[in-house]
Amino acid sequence: MFTAALERFQKLWKSYRHRFVPWVVFNLSKNEKTLRQVTERSKDKLVPDEEVSRSLLKLFRALHGKRGSHGELRAAHEQPVPQFSGEEEGQDGGRDAMFQSLGFCIDRKPSTLPSAGAGVFVTRGLVSKGATVAMYPGTIYQPYEPILLQSIRNSFVFRCIDGVLVDGNDKGISKMVFRSCSGRDRIGPFVTSDTTWLTDSPRNPLAVGQYVNNCSNERPANVCYQEHDIPDSFPIELRQYLPNVNYSQETRRPLRCVVLVSLREVAAGEELFSNYYTIVH
Repeated sequence: MFTAALERFQKLWKSYRHRFVPWVVFNLSKNEKTLRQVTERSKDKLVPDEEVSRSLLKLFRALHGKRGSHGELRAAHEQPVPQFSGEEEGQDGGRDAMFQSLGFCIDRKPSTLPSAGAGVFVTRGLVSKGATVAMYPGTIYQPYEPILLQSIRNSFVFRCIDGVLVDGNDKGISKMVFRSCSGRDRIGPFVTSDTTWLTDSPRNPLAVGQYVNNCSNERPANVCYQEHDIPDSFPIELRQYLPNVNYSQETRRPLRCVVLVSLREVAAGEELFSNYYTIVH
């Protein structure tokens, strides 16, 4: 009985320790190669926000063109969460649009890291340095908003430099919260966020960033996180492909997105690895 209880505790601790500040501080110096360091908050951006916006718009317009504007408005009006099977437009059409617009494809597969579960791989094409490779989906919480229940046994909570949190968990309470907030924020027939990242067949193929694994001393990072606020001028008809939504409807700041940007060229067959920790001096 004691052994079973100890194993359960170790499993819980393994999923929580990365958010326990004393443990993080104590262990940072042990793996310095896995850290990303910047001199100030503004230096966190590897590429300009305008470049990120251009990449997102290019992909979203390709996705929108494949679906057709009339069909999409009807689907948005009739179905809160469009359903796709693995071989339908949600995956294959998205991958084709991604390759045509960005020049590469990514997908979830079993990680090359032992016991790491899923990972994200470049499956086609070549990712150039500075390209927007993936997006971290989820509900956006301001620093003062409640997230205690959603964070329990949840290893997908991403903390931005300014304290904003992104809950990228696609199961349990987190899943219900995202769907609820997404339905709440519709504007007439227009859906303003994408809930299909909660399924196995995301319409937006970039929305798998929560499955990118942490780098190691043996496998250095080839992508890094970059915080990006969606501008008010972002086309309303393309917001349906954004895999993020604000927890509160009263939030007055632009919608926060977190993207992953490539640190070097990444070829087909390579797994993506990021730095889970950024040290701001």
